[in-house]
Amino acid sequence: MTETITDLAEFDLPYRRKAMLRHVEFDGGMSMTRLVLREGHRITQVDLDAETAIMLGEALIGAATRE
Repeated sequence: MTETITDLAEFDLPYRRKAMLRHVEFDGGMSMTRLVLREGHRITQVDLDAETAIMLGEALIGAATRE
């Protein structure tokens, strides 16, 4: 299976961690948003459909703006 990957954003997080957002398009035309979390040598990668990516983004905004 072949993927076309486009980097969207990269964030430096506390404790020398990194988060990356990528757009991934698969051979069959399906597109996903990939969240990659790096912690030292450990990498966690999650592919999100558009609806889930929107819900996650809204939840992050809500958490960040909470008083």
